[in-house]
Amino acid sequence: MSIWKILPLVALGAILGGCTTLTPQERRAADEKTCLSYGFRRGTDALATCLQRIDLDRRAESRALRYDNDPMLWGWNRPYIVR
Repeated sequence: MSIWKILPLVALGAILGGCTTLTPQERRAADEKTCLSYGFRRGTDALATCLQRIDLDRRAESRALRYDNDPMLWGWNRPYIVR
């Protein structure tokens, strides 16, 4: 099989592989599985707190990436050297 027959299949696999975002239900199930693995029990305030902290951490990470990648905001969060 020539490289020209394999290359489109590899490219298609790479494109489809990048589309693996979780649905909100899948994300919630994964977060709950994580908290349960820490030893929290279903129906407790501790489990709810664990889920909330994971969500808050995810949101903080999203904000940090958004602001770090915005060139308009680079001047506001970077130190200036005054000479």
